Formats: sequence, structure tokens, C-alpha cells
Amino acid sequence: MSVPRNMSVESGQFNVMAALDPPNVLAVPLAEATSRMKTVPLDSDTILTARDLGVSFGD
Repeated sequence: MSVPRNMSVESGQFNVMAALDPPNVLAVPLAEATSRMKTVPLDSDTILTARDLGVSFGD
């Protein structure tokens, strides 16, 4: 998947990130994307799998 051509520095868009909202790719302002803390439970499958693979989260 690639970012649409109209969502790029070339088109003058700065301080945005590409976000997948199937089937669309959206430009989301960084301020909006980082406006709140998003957490993952420490016992989630994603965290447990990452730890099994040797990923360290600094704890």
C-alpha cells in the first residue's frame, strides 16, 4: 500500500501522518494523533508475543 500522491510533502502537507481507515488512507494532523495517551494492556496478546520474540519495553 502506498500513500496517495496528494498526501505528501510534495503537495504541501506537513505535520500529518498517514492513517489507514479501510479502504481509505487519511491525513491525520499529528496534534490530533498525539492528543491523548493510547495504552495497550500488559497482558495483551500483542505484548506477550513481542516479549516472546525478545522485544524489551524497558520495564
